[in-house]
Amino acid sequence: MKNIILVIMALLAFVAVNAFRAWGQIPPAEAKVLVEAGAKLIDVRTPGEFAAGHIKGAVNIPLQQIDARLAEFGPKDGVLVLYCRSGNRSGQAKSKLEKAGFTATHNAGGMSSWIKAHGN
Repeated sequence: MKNIILVIMALLAFVAVNAFRAWGQIPPAEAKVLVEAGAKLIDVRTPGEFAAGHIKGAVNIPLQQIDARLAEFGPKDGVLVLYCRSGNRSGQAKSKLEKAGFTATHNAGGMSSWIKAHGN
């Protein structure tokens, strides 16, 4: 019985990780590892949303300002972890940055996923 429960838990974890990937997002645990290894954490929400609360260490570059603020993202091969409220704007930001030549961008999805997994 214990083995069956472990197998079910492993399958659920596999499904969850692959669901994130299918949506173009990385799981919160992977995002945190990247940030701890030196990736730049970017909040692409509005300044008002950012002021109301954000992940510690994040820089606010709203989606609408990305094109005008490309220099602030650092080198084009630098690792970037992007987040927003739900994952939609961070996905759009990832696409914009990739079109601009950035090669190591990651969509961490919604801020709530990070907070559920790691706190702030």
